[in-house]
Amino acid sequence: MKYLLLGTALSPISLFHTKPKSNLCFNFKFKPSISITNMSLPFSNNNKNNNNQRKLPILLFDVMDTLVRDPFYHDVPAFFGMSMKELIDCKHPTAWIEFEKGLIDEVELARKFFKDGRDFDLEGLKTCMSNGYSYIEGIQGLLLALKQNNYEIHAFTNYPIWYQLIEDKLKLSKYLSWTFCSCINGKRKPNTEFYMEVLSHLEVDPVNCIFVDDRQKNVEAAIEVGIRGVHFKNVNLLREELSLIGIDITTDEEDQ
Repeated sequence: MKYLLLGTALSPISLFHTKPKSNLCFNFKFKPSISITNMSLPFSNNNKNNNNQRKLPILLFDVMDTLVRDPFYHDVPAFFGMSMKELIDCKHPTAWIEFEKGLIDEVELARKFFKDGRDFDLEGLKTCMSNGYSYIEGIQGLLLALKQNNYEIHAFTNYPIWYQLIEDKLKLSKYLSWTFCSCINGKRKPNTEFYMEVLSHLEVDPVNCIFVDDRQKNVEAAIEVGIRGVHFKNVNLLREELSLIGIDITTDEEDQ
C-alpha cells in the first residue's frame, strides 16, 4: 500500500477543509423542521434487496473529525513552518479537491500543491499526517458496540486514495468497510449524486440509512434525500442520538 496524504471534506479556505475547528467538540444542532420529522420515521421493510438476514438500519460515517482526528489544523502548518493563513495563501485552490476526486495522482498533487510550484518533502508531509492520526476519544468503544450488535457500517468520506494511510495506522476496517470514498466514486459530499450512488449501491430505502458527519451541510444534504442525518459533536451526544433513533449500542460487558 502506498502511504497517502489524508483529509476529509476540504474547503476552499484551507488545505483540506473550508472551515477551521478549534477542537473536537462541535456545535450539535438540527434544524427542527427537518431533523425531528426525519428522525421520527420508522425503518422501512421495502428494501430493493429484501434480505431478511440484513440488519437495518445501515450506518454511514464520515471519517475525519468524526472518527479520526484531522492533523491539518495544528500539525501541517507547523510542518511547513507557516501560520495557517500563510499556508492557505500559498496552496493551490483546487489541487487537493482534484486529488480527493481521483482526478490527479500523487505526482501531480506534489507538482501543483503550492501555487508557485515550489518543491516540498511529500513523504515527510505524509509522515507528519500519519503521526497526527488518532481515534476521536471514545469512538472506538462506540464502533465496537455497533459491530458487536451486527450493524452494517460503511465509511462515507471525501478522501483521496491516501485514505490507506489511516487504515495502515488505525486499522479502521476492523469496524467498517471503506466503501464510499470520493476518490473511488469521483464525487464529493454534499453532491446529491454521491448520496444517491450510496443508496443505489446499498440497495436500501433512504430511511434505512443513518449518516453521521461533523459538517452540518453534509448532514443536511443527506436529509434532503431521505437519509437520517446526525450532526456529530462528540461521542457522548452521538451515543444519545443513536439510542433515541433506536440503535442498540449496548455491549457484552454492559449486559452482565
